[in-house]
Amino acid sequence: MKVKLARTAGFCMGVRRAMEIVLAETNKRREGPLFTFGPLIHNKQVLDLLSSKGVRPVDGLDGLKKGVIVVRAHGIPPQKRKEIRNTGLKTIDATCPRVLRVQAIIRAHTKKGYTAIIVGDEDHAEVIGLMGYAAGPVHLIRTVKDVFELPHIDKLFVVAQTTQNKENFGQVVKALKERFPDVLVFDTICDATRVRQEEVRSFAGHVDAVVVVGGYHSGNTQRLAQVSKKTGLPTFHVETEKDLDKEKLAGMEVIGLTAGASTPNWMIKNVVKEIEGIRGRRESPLSLTIKRALKFLVLSNLLVACGAFSLAYAAAILSERTPDLEFPVLTFLYIYAMHVLNRFLDKGASAYNDPERAAFLRKHRFLLIITGTGAIIAGLALAHDIGMVTFIALGVVSLLGIIYSLPLIPQKFQDKYPYSKIKDIPGSRSLSESLAWVTLITVLPMLEMGSIVWPAAIISFLAVFLISYVRSALFDIFQVQGDLIVGTETLPIVLGEKRTLSLLKLILLITGILFAGGPLLGLTGYFSHVMLIPLLGLSFCLKAYERRWLYPGINFEALVEANFLLAGFLAIIWQVL
Repeated sequence: MKVKLARTAGFCMGVRRAMEIVLAETNKRREGPLFTFGPLIHNKQVLDLLSSKGVRPVDGLDGLKKGVIVVRAHGIPPQKRKEIRNTGLKTIDATCPRVLRVQAIIRAHTKKGYTAIIVGDEDHAEVIGLMGYAAGPVHLIRTVKDVFELPHIDKLFVVAQTTQNKENFGQVVKALKERFPDVLVFDTICDATRVRQEEVRSFAGHVDAVVVVGGYHSGNTQRLAQVSKKTGLPTFHVETEKDLDKEKLAGMEVIGLTAGASTPNWMIKNVVKEIEGIRGRRESPLSLTIKRALKFLVLSNLLVACGAFSLAYAAAILSERTPDLEFPVLTFLYIYAMHVLNRFLDKGASAYNDPERAAFLRKHRFLLIITGTGAIIAGLALAHDIGMVTFIALGVVSLLGIIYSLPLIPQKFQDKYPYSKIKDIPGSRSLSESLAWVTLITVLPMLEMGSIVWPAAIISFLAVFLISYVRSALFDIFQVQGDLIVGTETLPIVLGEKRTLSLLKLILLITGILFAGGPLLGLTGYFSHVMLIPLLGLSFCLKAYERRWLYPGINFEALVEANFLLAGFLAIIWQVL
C-alpha cells in the first residue's frame, strides 16, 4: 500500500530543541538527578524512553535540593521559575521560542493596561504558563460562543495558544472585532501548526484515508485529526502501529499520514512500515515483489556494497588505471562485511533510527553474521592472491573496521575517559566510513601499481573521499534522534543540521569543480565530466531532504545509493564506447 507522508510530520522545532537539550544532558557525566518540570512533551512513548534514561518529570519542588531541572517546551508561569531558583537546582530552559514570544506579548501589553484574551485550552500546560505572565486582567476563551460571555473591556488584545486550530482562531477574532472594534490581534499560532493543518487539508482528493500519529492526550495531534475529519476523509488517530485498523485500511489504495509535533521519527517509521505492509486493493503481485526485493537489498546492505563496487570501477577510469574486477570485488566484500558486522556490534541506536532495519537484523541475524564473516574471509583470500602488500593492508583496515565499535578501555576505567571507543569521538562515524571507502577504492590499487598517473590519482582520491563523506554525513542527519538517545556525537549533532547541510553543499561544490576542471587543466581524462552526472544526483538527494520532497526511509536510501550505481554504469558505457 502507498503512503503519502506529510512533509512536516513529526517533531516541530520547539519539541526537537527540548528533546535535544534533555538528551544532551543525559549523555553528560554529571552528578545529581535530572528532572523536567512536568512532562517534557505530550507523548507517552517518549516519556517512557526518557524515564529509562533517568529523566524524571516533577510537578512540585518539595524535597528537591540537588540536580538539574529542565523547563519543558510548553513553558511555565514566572512564579514557578522563581520557586525553582529558590531551590538551588541548576535550571535549563527548554521553552519553545514561539511560546516565549507569546509570553513576552502578554507581559508587555498587560503592563500597559490592556486586558489579555487567550484563545486556548484551559488545562493545557502552555496556557497555564501564559496566564501567569499577565500583569493585569486575563480571560481564557475557546470558541466564538465564549466571546459573547466576556464583560465590557475598554482596552484588549488577543493571542492564541501556539497549537490552536487556525480556523477556530480566525472565527474567534472575527467575533471579537465585531464586539470590540479596537481589539489588538496577535496571530501567535506557530507556523509549524499552521502548515501541518494545511497539509492535512491538502490530502483531500489525493488519498483514501488519513492516519494521524501521536499521543492521544496531545492537543496539536487531536486538532490534526479534527482538521482531517472536517475534510470528509476517513481519519484514524493512532499512538503506535499496534493501534492501526488494518481491516479498514486494506480496502484502500493510498493513505495520507501526518504526525503531531511531539511524535518521534521512529514511531512514524513504524506506522509507515506497517501500512506499507498491507496490500492495497490495486497493488499487483509484481509491484509487491519489486518493493520487497528493493527493501531486502537496502536492509541487507547489498545495495551499499554494490554502490561501492560501482564507484571503485569508476574510480579506476578516473585515475587512468586499466579497470579490472579484482579491486571492485574486494571493495564490495569489505563494505558489505563492515556494514553488516558493525550494525550488530553497534546496534544501540538502530531501534530508534531505523526500526525496520533493526527488525530485519533480528530476523536474519544468523544469515547476516555468517555472510558478513564469509565476506571478510573471502576478501582476505582475494587480497592474498592480488599481493602480500594488499593482504596486509586489508587486514589492518579490516581490524580497524571491526574495533570501531568495540571498547578500547576496560569497563572499570571507562568513567574516567570520555571516549572509550573510536565511535565515541565526535564526528568520527562519517570520517571513518569515508576513509575506509577511499582506502579500498583508491589507495589499495595504488599499492600494487608499477606506475601511477599522480594528478589523476590525487583527483580520484579526493573525489571518492568527498563523495563518500557526503553520503555518510547525509545518513547521519537522518539518524540524529536515535544517535542523541544513545549518546553518539555525529557531525549533525556537533554542528547542527543546517550547518551540516551547508558543509555538504560546499563539499559537493568542491567535488564538482574537481570533476569539471580536471580535464580542462589536463589533470584527468574527460570521464571526469561524466562523473558530474551522479554528483548532480547526489546534490538532488540533498535538496530533496532539505525541501522535504522525500522522507528518509527505504526509498530515499535507495535513491542515494543509486547515484553510486550510476557511476559504475556510466564507467562501463565509457569503456564500451
